Amino acid sequence: MQMVLTMTERGIISLPKKIRTVLGLHGNDHLIAEVTSQGLLLKQAVTLPVEIYQDARVREFDEAEAELAAILKAKKKKTDRS
Repeated sequence: MQMVLTMTERGIISLPKKIRTVLGLHGNDHLIAEVTSQGLLLKQAVTLPVEIYQDARVREFDEAEAELAAILKAKKKKTDRS
């Protein structure tokens, strides 16, 4: 699918609804602009959320891992006795 787009003096390009629908693009989605030998290429960007863990959250992970280790250890002892 090819369409002619117009860029404003400020460099803003609007993607027609048909293109957004076909590609599943929504408002505030990120795109990567790449200059190629054939011209400008726009690609959908994959963005992943990042969580910065505070000390309290790290303690929660440690507690959950310790709890899981205890459960697995008890389960292994039970299986070994069988």
